[in-house]
Amino acid sequence: MRIIAFDTRFDELVHFDKIKQCLNLDVVYTEDAITKENIHLTEGAYGISVLAYTLIDKEIIDTLRYNGVRHISTRTIGMNHINVAYAEEQGMIVTNSSYKPDGVAEFTLMMMLLSLRKYKAAMFRGNVNDYSLIGLDGKEIKGSTVGVIGTGSIGAAVIRLLSSFGCKILAYSPTGRVKSELQQYAEFVDLDTIFVNSDIITLHVPLMETTTHIINKEALVKMKPGVTLVNCSRGELMEIDALIEGIEAKKIGALALDVFEDEAGIYHQDRRTDIIANRNMAYLRQFPNVVMTQHMAFFTDNSIESMVRCSLESFVKGNVL
Repeated sequence: MRIIAFDTRFDELVHFDKIKQCLNLDVVYTEDAITKENIHLTEGAYGISVLAYTLIDKEIIDTLRYNGVRHISTRTIGMNHINVAYAEEQGMIVTNSSYKPDGVAEFTLMMMLLSLRKYKAAMFRGNVNDYSLIGLDGKEIKGSTVGVIGTGSIGAAVIRLLSSFGCKILAYSPTGRVKSELQQYAEFVDLDTIFVNSDIITLHVPLMETTTHIINKEALVKMKPGVTLVNCSRGELMEIDALIEGIEAKKIGALALDVFEDEAGIYHQDRRTDIIANRNMAYLRQFPNVVMTQHMAFFTDNSIESMVRCSLESFVKGNVL
């Protein structure tokens, strides 16, 4: 079975090489995202494996189908970059990947602690041999109220980790489902209760029409002064203008972002010598109480291996349906 893997990163290759042999697959790699110029590579292939760097729209799907491709697999959990409905209308199989939630959950806790303990400002001072303490007084998670928006596998893992910190945990599930196994740790409440009562709010919901800009100007008005916001999920969950206004007005005490609404073409690339035309990103980064990392919460050896394995195994499973 011939598979074309687009968007392959350096860290994925060792896993591709190992897993393709176990599954007896012929996998052709390219670092490039799928485009009109290289889509000819898919001729005669059973499936393609992609990341989220390119929109798989109707035009690309039509060409893939013409080339004989029957299966699109993304090495990501989210599938917003694929027109899934149209692909399935054309008789194609579309699958996503998964990984254990521990890496992202641990990263989320790290982002909370970095923000609460003002590590960014402390690190910058240390780089110029300024070891003063004034202005670096932090806050503790213990005794705080933490609101967890989203109680899927990652949100649930965050709740379990938080349970040992001595904080009050409020949880909100967009589906309305209350997980009985989490009730010993968290109180399930509505979204407004999260906004009004939380000292720290962390997002762990998928990107959907109902969750886009779930953190907006109206939501910020309801929050406590000095609230800490953490987003290790999807950038589009937060309205950028609202975040900027919240930081400037000091309504937001600290902001920790592993994702950014307009990160495409920036994150996961070396842009050191480029002009990056993203004023909002540059403006947010310069605040001392804003921590931004390059969409790396998922980036552990276990997660990478799992995403590659899920993608390649899906072709074998799909081919026998």
